Formats: sequence, structure tokens, C-alpha cells
Amino acid sequence: MKKILLLGTGGTIASEMTPQGLTPELTPEQLLRYVPYISQLCQVDCVSLYNIDSTNITPDHWLGMTRALRDAYDRYDGFVISHGTDTMAYTAAAMSYLVQGADKPIVLTGAQKPINYDSTDSKLNLTDAFVCACSEELAGVSIVFSGRVILGTRARKTCSKSFAAFSSINYPDLASLQDHRLLCYIRQQAEGPLRFYDCLDQRVGLIKMVPGTDYELLDFLLARKDAVVIECFGVGGLPSYSDDKLFEVLHRYTAQGKYLVVTTQVQNEGSDLSVYQVGHRLKEDPHVLEAYDMTTEAALAKIMWILGQTREPQQVSRLFYTPVAHDILYRG
Repeated sequence: MKKILLLGTGGTIASEMTPQGLTPELTPEQLLRYVPYISQLCQVDCVSLYNIDSTNITPDHWLGMTRALRDAYDRYDGFVISHGTDTMAYTAAAMSYLVQGADKPIVLTGAQKPINYDSTDSKLNLTDAFVCACSEELAGVSIVFSGRVILGTRARKTCSKSFAAFSSINYPDLASLQDHRLLCYIRQQAEGPLRFYDCLDQRVGLIKMVPGTDYELLDFLLARKDAVVIECFGVGGLPSYSDDKLFEVLHRYTAQGKYLVVTTQVQNEGSDLSVYQVGHRLKEDPHVLEAYDMTTEAALAKIMWILGQTREPQQVSRLFYTPVAHDILYRG
């Protein structure tokens, strides 16, 4: 019988109703009592890392999860992380960079309704997560939710209330589950040697462009951050308006060694800065990195991971465009 470690972090799945609304209260052991079938699948040990709403997750929590996985890795066949849905895609992306080369499943799951509700998706998702954690066909980080297995670098929450809350962006689902049976479409294998990372540069910001975005917003963030991810329109580009102030701000800070990561606010198909003049101008700056088909969540987590390792421009560029867990397929 496989031995699986359940790491609890809180979230809706572990919440109970209070006068202030839903609040994480249940421990991982209490979650398992609602799904006795899991004890027939595997032997489970539990660790309660946090008991928080995932809105409160920070990069320090990602590092804590990484330490827990590193310390327990040799003693277990797989891992399940119960997590709130709101930031689960960010956590899955971050864990994909912080834990590389894993030859065991690291599965994140959660729910849209608490496990003690009559109409809940918690029991299905938790059981499916353990089925995947016991699988020989999966390795590395994934999200298991509503019968789907989604690669950690490709997941995004696309529904705020529906049980089918997550989608795989610019990449097919790895597998599906029917009646707790795993149907694997893409077999995941370890990529390179196992390595855990313990450093992230948390001085990374995110801007979503709107028509008429003020150059002072970019100035404000780049003055305080080491890198900024910017969600542009369409295939990507920086507007010049009538004064070119956005480009002036960009070049002033990239000359100081800061980075701009350009992605698109369009969910599917990615960016291509070579198409329009407003994008082509950006490609001339070596401190501007293009996300192409990466998700915003992955691009943000990846630049945090990279700048936690190096600031050397050629190394930063090389690492950004080197695929990790299939996070980028198209690179110009």
C-alpha cells in the first residue's frame, strides 16, 4: 500500500461557517474522516502547515511548502496539498519551479464548497487527488479538480463558483478521472535530477494594462520592484500615446538592471511581440522578456524563482526561455 503525505494549508475545503463568513477551521485529519474510502487506497500521514484562506497565501508560504516536501520526500510515495482555490494556480506554478525533477506526484486540490456541506465537491476532489498521488503515471506538480488533472504550470482558475473551476491554458489536460479511475493522456516523468530551491525574489509586481494607462503607474512599480509582469492587450505591445512616456520609464529602469516580463491579458494562444510596431520596439531591450504561451501565474512565479538564483542578464534570459515542466512551448 502506497504511503502518502497530506499537507493541509486551509482554504474552502477546510472551512466552517462563522459569524464573519467561511473560515478555515478543519485539520487534515478531520478532512480525512469525511472520506473513509481514502484509507482503502493508501496509508496517509498528515501535517497541518497552515490553516488560512488562500487569499492570504504569500511566497513565504510557498517556501514553507517546499521545505515540508523536501524534508519528507524520501519517506513517501506521493503528496497531496489541500489548498484554497483562489491562489491555487499561483501556488502550483511556484511549486513547479521550487521543486524540479520530482519523480513522485505532488497534487494540489481543494473545493468550491466546504467538506461538511451536503452539496460539496470536496469529497470527490480529495479522493481523486489521492488516486493521482498513488499513480505511477504522474510525476511533479499538478492540480486535480472536478475530474481533471492539470499541469501545475498551466492551471488557471476560470470559474469563481462552478465546481469545474480550473482550466488548462495552452496545454492539454494530463488526465481525467471517472469514478475515481485515472485515465492518463500524457504520462509525466521526472525532468532531470531532483532539486529543491529555497529562494525567491519577492520584489516582483504585476500590472494589467487598460486604455490610457498612466506612465506613473509603471514608474511607481519599477522604482520599487526588481521586475514587473505586465499583461498587455492582444498579442502584446506597449502603447506610445502622444508622449512615449511609458517607453522612457521602461528604458530608464531596465538600464538599471530591472526586468519587464510581457504577457497578454487574453487567456488563450499567448503573446507575439513581433507582430505590431508597439510590440517590436520592446524586443530591442534585452531586459524585456516575452512570456509567449506561458500563463501570467507561471511567468510571475518563474521570474521570482530566476531572480532568486541570478541577476546576470544572459543567465536570466536563458533560464526564462528554458522550459520547466512544459511551462513554455513557443519561444519565437
